[in-house]
Amino acid sequence: MADVPDALSAEQITDGLGGLPEWSLADGMIRRTVTAPTFLAGVELVRQVAEVAEGMNHHPDIDIRWRRVTFALATHDADGITFLDLEQARIIDGLVAELTVADGAS
Repeated sequence: MADVPDALSAEQITDGLGGLPEWSLADGMIRRTVTAPTFLAGVELVRQVAEVAEGMNHHPDIDIRWRRVTFALATHDADGITFLDLEQARIIDGLVAELTVADGAS
């Protein structure tokens, strides 16, 4: 089994979320809900996040409800939030920004 990173302290999580304004802490996970311009755009966003997750070997919980996609991140093996979750949240934010630009909403 690969090394499991240590869970972050409450202060470290708060500091990390300071740079991730669209994310919030709830039920031991960091969460963000995105409203995609279309259902297919939301599914494509999920596909892109899944590709990143496979590369990181770190998989988020994802809930799709029509155009609304919710991502929830925690490191289950560490029983908390780790640097991997904050890193993946930053990557997801970048993918969401690209989705918005690709849709012409700029």
